[in-house]
Amino acid sequence: MAKRTVGSTAMQLSMGTIRIQPPLGLSLFILEKERDSMKLDIVPLHGGACGYDNTFHAGFGTNTAAVSGALFRGGEACGACYQVRCAYTLDPKWCLPRGVVTITATNFCPPNNNGGWCDPPRQHFDMSMPAFLRIARQGDEGIVPILYRRVQCRRRGGVRFTLKGQSNFNMVMISNVGGSGDIRAAWIKGSRTRTWVPMHRNWGANWQSSSMDLRTQTLSFKLILVDGKTLELFNVVPSSWKFGQTFASQNQFT
Repeated sequence: MAKRTVGSTAMQLSMGTIRIQPPLGLSLFILEKERDSMKLDIVPLHGGACGYDNTFHAGFGTNTAAVSGALFRGGEACGACYQVRCAYTLDPKWCLPRGVVTITATNFCPPNNNGGWCDPPRQHFDMSMPAFLRIARQGDEGIVPILYRRVQCRRRGGVRFTLKGQSNFNMVMISNVGGSGDIRAAWIKGSRTRTWVPMHRNWGANWQSSSMDLRTQTLSFKLILVDGKTLELFNVVPSSWKFGQTFASQNQFT
């Protein structure tokens, strides 16, 4: 498997193995790396460690994947985008001729502390079936060369904010983030709040603020992505908001 960071021209190619099984309804293919090898399986998909209960509602569609801890980084990778390519010239039996897909990290592939595929420091992807079938054929187990790299996320519409919690506990699930897609820091500001209030990652894509009561206030947000890009999103949420609702900003990272 190859990995190339944004802005770098270096690319390293590694080999991988793929095992394909019959689909089990809503499922994920596991595309994983152990040293220089990859493995593919199917596992159930329900919500996930990022908190995206519905990847369509979150703006990600079906091209999604769970990632191991080496990539997940305690939830910081939630929303990040990767381009995954199957090297057809090296294995035309299983790779599609121009097989390439961009996926969003939406879940965590946990370790089992017994030599499992997602044990650290291994880098693994649990890829959804629709995404996998964009790059390779379904069939018996085979060995396929894979390239992957971080890429910019292209989103439709604005950043989405789902309001959770209760009167003294404010938590916001942030999704559909463009640009690098992964958030490093977040702030919230109510219409009666003088300054930006820092938020802290509670888990996955869920960010928590202090115990102040923000009900009946118009809400604004400030986000900083891992690549340093900053965006202030004013008056995203109207004062009539209620817990459980989702609102989208007018602006988006590019």
